[in-house]
Amino acid sequence: MNGAALTTVEDLDKRLQELHVLTAQTPLYNPVFQLGLELSRRLETGEMSLDHIEALVAEMECEGLRARAARLDRLLAPVGLAENDARIDAAAEEDDFTAFAVRWQRPAAHVVFTAHPTFLLSTAQTEAVAVSASNGDFSDATVCAASSERDQITLDYEHDKAMEAIARGQKARDRINARLFDIAAARWPKRWRGLNPMPARFASWVGYDMDGRTDIGWSTSIRYRLQEKALRLAGYAESLMQAAPDIAQKLARAGKLTEDMVARFAADLSSPEALSEAANALTADHADRLVSLEGVITALENEARHADQEIARTLLVTAAAMRADGLGMGWIHFRVNASQLQNAIRLRIDPEGKLSLASQAALVRMRELLAEVVPLKSNFAALAIENSTAVRQFLAMAQILAHIDADAPIRMLVAECEEPTTILAALYFARMFGIDDKVDVSPLFETESALEHGGRFVDAVLAEPAYRDYARKRGRVSIQTGFSDAGRFVGQVPAALAIERLQGRLSEAMVANGLTDVSALIFNTHGESMGRGAHPSSIKDRFQWPMSPWARRRFLRAGIRLEPEVSFQGGDGYLWFGSDELALATLTRMAEMPLWGADADAPTDLFYRRTDLSLDFYRAIRGVQHEHLESATYSRAITAFGLGLLNDTGSRKSRRQSDLASDRSMSLRQIRAIPHNAILQQLGYPVNVIAGIGTASDGNREEIAVLLRESERGQQLMRLARSANALASIKTVAAYGELFNSAYWASRPYRGDEQYIAEACLKLAEYLTKDDRTGVFRRLASRLRVDAMKLHFLLDLLPDEAPLPDREHTRRSLGVLQSLRIALFKHMFLRAVMVPPFSRANDISRDDVLEMFFTLRVEDGLAQLRRAFPTSFPSIDDFKVDCPSDYPDSSATGYTRIHSDYIDPIARSYALSLRITTALANEFGAHG
Repeated sequence: MNGAALTTVEDLDKRLQELHVLTAQTPLYNPVFQLGLELSRRLETGEMSLDHIEALVAEMECEGLRARAARLDRLLAPVGLAENDARIDAAAEEDDFTAFAVRWQRPAAHVVFTAHPTFLLSTAQTEAVAVSASNGDFSDATVCAASSERDQITLDYEHDKAMEAIARGQKARDRINARLFDIAAARWPKRWRGLNPMPARFASWVGYDMDGRTDIGWSTSIRYRLQEKALRLAGYAESLMQAAPDIAQKLARAGKLTEDMVARFAADLSSPEALSEAANALTADHADRLVSLEGVITALENEARHADQEIARTLLVTAAAMRADGLGMGWIHFRVNASQLQNAIRLRIDPEGKLSLASQAALVRMRELLAEVVPLKSNFAALAIENSTAVRQFLAMAQILAHIDADAPIRMLVAECEEPTTILAALYFARMFGIDDKVDVSPLFETESALEHGGRFVDAVLAEPAYRDYARKRGRVSIQTGFSDAGRFVGQVPAALAIERLQGRLSEAMVANGLTDVSALIFNTHGESMGRGAHPSSIKDRFQWPMSPWARRRFLRAGIRLEPEVSFQGGDGYLWFGSDELALATLTRMAEMPLWGADADAPTDLFYRRTDLSLDFYRAIRGVQHEHLESATYSRAITAFGLGLLNDTGSRKSRRQSDLASDRSMSLRQIRAIPHNAILQQLGYPVNVIAGIGTASDGNREEIAVLLRESERGQQLMRLARSANALASIKTVAAYGELFNSAYWASRPYRGDEQYIAEACLKLAEYLTKDDRTGVFRRLASRLRVDAMKLHFLLDLLPDEAPLPDREHTRRSLGVLQSLRIALFKHMFLRAVMVPPFSRANDISRDDVLEMFFTLRVEDGLAQLRRAFPTSFPSIDDFKVDCPSDYPDSSATGYTRIHSDYIDPIARSYALSLRITTALANEFGAHG
């Protein structure tokens, strides 16, 4: 055993560098696995304890949080309030009032806060990172004092966090608007009160997204909308208390009434009597009832005409907020699956089930239904008894628009929508309930099929007269693109290029169908990681990746107003609005670089001119990604540990219930995009970002290099690839496979150095003789290596525009974290086979329990061990019996020793491994 000291992170870093040198002598040598072995040996001899490991993990955890804060600061800089005030002043450069008004009344972006399960950090860690990024202090004292104890994440927790983020966004927007009014007052003293600024618009689908969830009932959505209304009314009232006390009091009274409604809809509504009482209270006439702000906005603007500048500014800033948000914290997005809509419409279009909804006959019948539909009244009783999920959503929207907020439109997102009939079905139900003038139906494109056929789908939908009439009524055509699932299915680079092409097709379809007089609202949903569509290089790349300048220009040149919308998903996304400073910086960067902005006269990028090269490049990358997705090797490797490498990061659980046999054959399509990407991060190689790029350039490398070097789009693609490659380690992928290498475990005590674990090693070796994972990981590593070498050859031909100065330090930090976790896994595996034999129970054997640990179903395995070896027993003193007993005597002890020697170390090792999970994700910049 090497005698190098391994007591500090600095020691581990140094040792990893020494081990890395050995790869020059032996190419297959694995420094990550070797350092894990050296740590494992010290842990098993007692030279190191889990206390020592925990101290190392805590230090690395701290480094990850500091890296996260520094990354956010780097992307958003400048972050200070005063600096961004000055940036807004500089951006508001128009010297003509009309041009100024047009520019600033158009949102730079619509910002949507979603409930994706990316709540990686605890509340304390989130606050620490936000504070650090806000003030530029990345010291241990600022960032690392936060507790790593995880929060219990519920839907209410997610909704609360989303509302906190939106509230900070609203505060930042108010600050920008106040500044715009001051600028306008100075330049145009007689006209500034006519300004209606809206730098950004906010929305949320937290509590309204039904796709893939059964835990969100209609009453949950109603309650949340009422909560949001109460919050917003309180904010409006507070802002007007001094400037317009009468209006403020009116709003405060409406807020109090709404709070009462919140309490009513939070109660048990399962009985008809309870629901009727709550519904009647909400719908009844009341002096304080408020469902529209139109009159309030008019009153504020009238008062502002005659008020002094300071009072008028306050009134107009609040009016601008009301115009943007309505009677809620922002707009809301409901979401259903296309299959739910199809099931609902089938009862009306084809009750006998003989028609294919993809057929022309079904489309003809759907047109007839739309032409015949007559709006129906609805109430909460109709909502309560409705069985169809899709229809229930339309009924809930109708009640919200009628009784809570009549101003703010509602989005209806339709996932996996590939048939025009589905969109017409959504229009049918919207028209049936009289809300088609307030609901924007938006198909989602993110699957392989949707991206491939999306252009034809858009052509077909926009060709429908009923849809064109609806679009003109709403003033927009709405679609949604998904970078997360698309990145999983076809790879992130092909996904971005396919989505870009679809966006271009939408502009063509709008022109072809005479819809240039309405807006194109394009909701580009992406996460915070590279694999899910967040470009990490710069804020400019982040804003342009979901919708490139090329795609934007297609709309600009067609004279179509573009309404871009982006998502900030879950806890990772909310960090951008984690403080007043961060929220203002985020909105200011958007104001400086509006997401609809592009130079309409710019020459066509070489990437789009040389389609003979770029199209083949795209297809080749996609081909490699497809091979991985369909490969049993890739699937088995990615699912080798189930989902046990990951923390629970949301209320929507990624971990599906299954038996051990199905765990071994888990399909990648059973795992959602976020855990899929997260596993790739944890295994050390973001396959869906960089795999295929090297292979795609093979055989034509020099010409491809010229294309990528001379094209702005090509440069952007390669900045993403370089960022991912800087964090990638094929050695780490291979190291995880060696954990299941029977020969390794059999050989480890061979020379007699570790006789104290020899029996356990042999048990592991014997058990793993039938395990396939070592071979699987080796095959995957080989495939990745071949492609990676071709990528390196390509990168050698391309200049690195902005190499990160701490790249090698970050790579070593990742290696140290991986080695620590490998040592912990070895400790767990050894302790698991050391547990004494126990009886089979509930048809679960000892081998089944071992397999639970090897697939990281650790909590399940621990539950079985605690059942087999209990430490809590009934006490004889609990019984009042007259007859004496000498038993149990002092030798009749429980299983405390088994717990302290085996069960507790397994539990603690796993808990530490999950802290490493967080640290690794922080180095990648996001979870999943």
